[in-house]
Amino acid sequence: MNEPTNSFRAISCADDYDPNSMPVEKAREVIARFLAPVTATERVHVRAALGRVLAEDVISPINVPAHDNSAMDGYAVRFADLKADGEMTLVNAGTSFAGAPFTGAVGAGKCVRIMTGGVVPGGTDTIVMQEHVKADGDKVTIGKGHKKGQNLRKAGEDLATGQVALKRGVTLRPADTGLVSSLGIGEVTVYRRLRVAFFSTGDELISIGAQPQQGQIFDSNRYTIHAMLERLGCEVMDMGVVRDDPKLLERAFNEAAAAADVVITSGGVSVGEADFVKDLLNKLGEVVFWKIAMKPGRPLAYGKIGDAHFFGLPGNPVSVMVTFYQFVRDALLKLAGCDPVPVAPTFKVPCTSTLKKAPGRTEFQRGILAQDAAGNWSVRVTGEQGSGILRSMSEANCFIILPTDQGNVAPGALVMVQVLEGII
Repeated sequence: MNEPTNSFRAISCADDYDPNSMPVEKAREVIARFLAPVTATERVHVRAALGRVLAEDVISPINVPAHDNSAMDGYAVRFADLKADGEMTLVNAGTSFAGAPFTGAVGAGKCVRIMTGGVVPGGTDTIVMQEHVKADGDKVTIGKGHKKGQNLRKAGEDLATGQVALKRGVTLRPADTGLVSSLGIGEVTVYRRLRVAFFSTGDELISIGAQPQQGQIFDSNRYTIHAMLERLGCEVMDMGVVRDDPKLLERAFNEAAAAADVVITSGGVSVGEADFVKDLLNKLGEVVFWKIAMKPGRPLAYGKIGDAHFFGLPGNPVSVMVTFYQFVRDALLKLAGCDPVPVAPTFKVPCTSTLKKAPGRTEFQRGILAQDAAGNWSVRVTGEQGSGILRSMSEANCFIILPTDQGNVAPGALVMVQVLEGII
C-alpha cells in the first residue's frame, strides 16, 4: 500500500507500542502523524464565510484607519500652541465630523471641534477631550497637562496597506468576517468542507420512527455524531445503521471511503467484536486496533480505507462522545486546514464531589462547572458515570480529567477540567 501503510507497520513494531494499553497522549501523537489537510479551495462571499477555514492570507488593501482620526469627542489642536504651565485660549475654526472632515487650514492659535472618528485636520497633532476644555462661543480655553499626540489614531495604526490581516488556517469567527468587510473585501478563499461519512453497526439498533422489538434500542450515536460534525463545519453523510453482516459492512465501508475524506463508525471495535471487523478492515485498508488506557472509551480503531481516514469508535453513547472529543475533533480540524488547531481549554478548580478512581488509566468524568455567589469556580460530577448514561453528557459542561497515576479525589482537591462548550 502507500506510505501510511509502512508507517502503521513501523508503529506496530516499535518497542513502546502496546495496542492493549495505549496511553491517551500516545494515541493522539500517532494519529497526528498521518494527517494532511485538504488542498482544494473555493471562493465564498464574506456572509457565507463564518466557520470556514482560510486557505490563504487576507492582505489589507488599505490603511486602517484610512486617515489620522480622533478617538474622542473634543478639539484638534497644535500641541505647540498649548502651555506647559498654564491655560491657553484658542479660536475654534470649525468642526470635523466623522464622514464630513474640516477642510480648511489650522493656523497658530486656532483649533477645530472634532467628533469621534473625525479626520484630524491638517496642521493639528493632538486631541483634547471636550471634558477638559472651557468653551465660550468660538473661544476655547485649555489647561495644562496634555501630551502630544494624545487621543489620536494614526492612519494604518491597526493595519497598514499590504499587511496580513488574517492568516491562512484561521477559522473565521464573527469578528473576522467584520474585519474582512472593513477592508472592503467581499470574498475570501477557504478550504472546501471536509467530507465525513458515518454509520452505526449492530443488529440491535433501530432508527427513530421504527417500532423497537424486544432487545432493540434506538440508535442515539448517529445523532450525536451528526451534531458534533455539524458543529465542526463538516459536510456530513449519514449512512444509517449497517447490520452485522460482512457483505453489508464491506459495501458500506467501500461506499463511505469512496465518497468521504473521513469515515467514522460506532460499535464493532470492542472485545468479542473486533476480530470480525478487523479482518474486514485489513482486507480493505490498513487499520490499527487499540485499547486506550482511558475510561470511558477504551476500544478505538484508526487507520486508512483507501484514501479515507477511518475512526472506529466504541458503541456506548458516552464513550462515543468522549473518544470523539479527545481524538477525532483535533484530527478533523487539522484535516480541514486549521493551523494551528484550536486548543480545548483546560484549567484547575476545586472539586466539591468525592471521585472514585483507580490508578492506571486516564479518566474523563462528566462535570458541572459553576460559580458561587462570591464568583469562585468549582466543579462537581453529574452523578453516575456509566458509559451508557448519555444523560451525564447532556447535563455536563466539562470533563473532569483525572490523569493516569491519579487515585481517589477528596472534596476540595484541585482537579483539571476541560470545558465542553466551545470545543466544537
